[in-house]
Amino acid sequence: MSFPEIIPARRTEDIKYAVRDVVVLAQEVAAAGMQMCYLNIGDPNLFDFETPPHIIDAVHRAMKENRNGYAPSSGTKGAVASINRQAASQGIESLQHTFVTTGASEAIDLALTALVNPGENVLTPSPVYPLYTAILSKLDAVNNPYYLDEKNNWEPDIADIASKIDDKTRALILLNPNNPTGTVYSKETLQAAIDLATQHNLVIFSDEIYDKLLLDDLPYTSIASMTDEVPIVTFNGMSKAYLAPGFRIGWGIVSGPGAIVGEYCEAIQKLERARLSANHPEQYAIPAALDGDHSYLNPVLEKLRRRRSLTVERLNAIDGISCVKPQAAFYAFPRIDLGVEDEAFVQKLVRETGTVCVHGSGFGQRPGTQHFRVVFLAPEDTLNRAFDGIEAVAKSYQ
Repeated sequence: MSFPEIIPARRTEDIKYAVRDVVVLAQEVAAAGMQMCYLNIGDPNLFDFETPPHIIDAVHRAMKENRNGYAPSSGTKGAVASINRQAASQGIESLQHTFVTTGASEAIDLALTALVNPGENVLTPSPVYPLYTAILSKLDAVNNPYYLDEKNNWEPDIADIASKIDDKTRALILLNPNNPTGTVYSKETLQAAIDLATQHNLVIFSDEIYDKLLLDDLPYTSIASMTDEVPIVTFNGMSKAYLAPGFRIGWGIVSGPGAIVGEYCEAIQKLERARLSANHPEQYAIPAALDGDHSYLNPVLEKLRRRRSLTVERLNAIDGISCVKPQAAFYAFPRIDLGVEDEAFVQKLVRETGTVCVHGSGFGQRPGTQHFRVVFLAPEDTLNRAFDGIEAVAKSYQ
């Protein structure tokens, strides 16, 4: 007797993660002997960036002190206290619940799972980091995309957001600074988002994991610091500014009126308890990182600014390619005007040059436009080789 083929759950059919999906093609090309240049994943440690020693030392001490069992489900006292201190320093009041998770990804997953029922929808930016749409698909919830305005430095299109809200809309997601565009949202845009959330009883999810990787002298505002009347969940973590993506440590902060968010916080805590805890010894890196020496960021930002400038200059010099200057993080989201679909462009780029970028449709984009995402973490010589390849492929369409 043989078993019939196992049919996977329907909820997995629409789950895509373009950032890693493109690696399947890259592996085929690499196996044929092509020299590869990976500009698809935002992992600083793959390049010339290293986790600061004082952060590593904190984890080593915790391990030697046998902090290797389960942690409290919401996080260690020291980690939670450190996160709350930083939130207070940013002006975030009415903190109701702080929870430490396996990367910011799990914080986002828990917060969405505790809020959204099947058939309800969540407003997500387009383009967006694809984790959000994958989680919504898993929850049998509806992805309700709104557009970022490329002509307005990729700021959210507030009018478009307003037009997409209906009686099943539960939340508005903001990525600030944004991935994949590198935009830092203005205070006026954030206030408009607060006004919409107030009018329509929406929870705001604010992903702020790049908030310390600001490449221009711009004011930065955490949206939760602007109101204590709207329920907001703020996400952050160790992966980007603290150069420790492999630690898989992130967190979420629920703020707003206790009478409004109390039951929601308890729902999040039920999910926390069900999965036991996040990594324990790595949580001791949080106070070291948040309360410790941040001088290591100066050379990090210096390198990123140089590589950002090179990226924008090289891309904008290519006929048929244009790029809005990113203000933060380490991504650019250039536009393709060559009469070719972005996925076909990226596939040709990988096959013919070994340069691995991610097609813009993997993040979402306004209909009729084509883009791709470039990660500019690599050293300048590597970036120049990649841009030579992009230029050659672009010329092949002219």
